[in-house]
Amino acid sequence: MGRYTAALLLIALAITARGQNQNYVEKIKTGYKGDTIAGLQTMGKSLGFCVIGDWGRHGEFYQKVVAEQLGNASVGVNASFIISTGDNIYPNGVASELDPSWQTAFENVYTAQATHVPWYVVLGNHDYRTNPDAEVAYTKISARWKMPARYYSIRKSIAGDTAQKAEFFFIDTSPYQQAYYKEDDYAAKVVTADTAAQKKWLENALKNSTATWKFVVGHHPLYSAGGRKGKTQDMENGFKNLFEQYKVDAYLCGHEHHLEYDEPEGVHFVEFISGAGSEATAVSTAPYAKFALQEFGFLTVNVTAAKALFQFINWQGKVVYTTQIKK
Repeated sequence: MGRYTAALLLIALAITARGQNQNYVEKIKTGYKGDTIAGLQTMGKSLGFCVIGDWGRHGEFYQKVVAEQLGNASVGVNASFIISTGDNIYPNGVASELDPSWQTAFENVYTAQATHVPWYVVLGNHDYRTNPDAEVAYTKISARWKMPARYYSIRKSIAGDTAQKAEFFFIDTSPYQQAYYKEDDYAAKVVTADTAAQKKWLENALKNSTATWKFVVGHHPLYSAGGRKGKTQDMENGFKNLFEQYKVDAYLCGHEHHLEYDEPEGVHFVEFISGAGSEATAVSTAPYAKFALQEFGFLTVNVTAAKALFQFINWQGKVVYTTQIKK
């Protein structure tokens, strides 16, 4: 490289750096916290959170670009936590709480400051393939990973009002899939689960809940307009009546790698599928599916005492569907 060429290169680098620094200064002046999400609605004083599933592909298959938008949306809806609907680490879960996959599939991908909030997590079927209890154990060494057991519940105050609560019931759905008891990848793990004990726990927890809102979170859907359409009977038969009896407001799940909103006929609750954190697969139609889209993305939620706002966000940072449910 000649002296003249080198000088031009240094000048170009200086101009670029100056421009980047000026851009940074302007962002600081305007209170910049993240890029905006086009069309994202906000709800003043509310409980905000995000829901993402089927994501842990070590940064590949659009995981990183979706992660970036998750950070932006978390700022936009003032998310105080994130819910994961399972299949957290592909392809076979983790061996232990020290598995390197924690870094490549989680810690080094969700780096935005807004995603450094509690992640409340359920197990997916892929998490069952090696050591599902390792994901419970990771809770003890992570500042944000929250899975105290294979099933559990949490309560959150709505907009700081301790009289108004949203309660979340996190369930372990893989042991309720009858086909898994005949598959080598799952049989040895699911057979050790006490499904009767979990069902009893859930029923008692729902029955005794005094929360304004009740959300159940699991991996497998009760309804689907995706590739598993017509193959969700185990979940519907196992949980539909329970959700209806105890007035669950919404079921949040994944497993299907797309975005979907369902209003099943004749029941109190609705269902949201948010399983497109790193893959997008084909959808069809169904009478209960008010929205179904083959797209990478996730769900944002804002809850007040009177209503809940749900917004699906795609990998490009656009709101692709919005709906509300009211009390």
